[in-house]
Amino acid sequence: MPKIDKSLYTKEQYKQLKQDKKFKKIQERSKKVAGAKTAYVIGNGTSRSGISINGLSKHGVVYGCNAIYRDCTPDFLIAVDVKMILEINKSGYSKNHQVWTNYNKAYENFDNLNYFKPSKGWSSGPTALWMATQQGYDVIYILGFDYQGLQNGTKFNNIFADTENYKRSTDGATFYGNWLRQTKTVIEQNPKVQFVRVIDHNTFMPSELDKFKNLKIMHKDVFLNIHPGM
Repeated sequence: MPKIDKSLYTKEQYKQLKQDKKFKKIQERSKKVAGAKTAYVIGNGTSRSGISINGLSKHGVVYGCNAIYRDCTPDFLIAVDVKMILEINKSGYSKNHQVWTNYNKAYENFDNLNYFKPSKGWSSGPTALWMATQQGYDVIYILGFDYQGLQNGTKFNNIFADTENYKRSTDGATFYGNWLRQTKTVIEQNPKVQFVRVIDHNTFMPSELDKFKNLKIMHKDVFLNIHPGM
């Protein structure tokens, strides 16, 4: 969709055109979700390095988390951390893209946010995974859900380490127990959905996920082979 030349319109006309443009995007996204059989839920663990997230849009519906909006444009952005929502709002990203979060008084004066009702009280990644299961997809790929820290679980594992609102790469690993428990809940409650966790060759494999027949493991090399143009 071409960019609107603001100089050609009155203030009122420009405002209406922006609203029409946003509504058209929402309609297009709704059609895409309604017809899709595959979704991609993107965490920010380092195992997803080298995968073009924008390239996934031609294969299905993309659910991204937190600072992923800095690099690409998922169909739905999920962020539940207050600092992250403040950053997203300041950037203006939510004016033209869907952002989902939990209600917080700090956001009362923010426009263009969508709220989970009721709030699940979960981390962003598992919340995004749960959100995807509400749309009726047959297959949901899970990328960047690494759980364990780097360097034998001792160091912070995140693509956005050393950037604003993230810990340093030299900081200790984040506790992943809640994240894993929430992931298990989603998989267990959706036995008819085929989940596929995409991993790198050295990605941590929690034994708690072994029992699920509707969860497959796929190495990143295989994932890239079946998703040409990535």
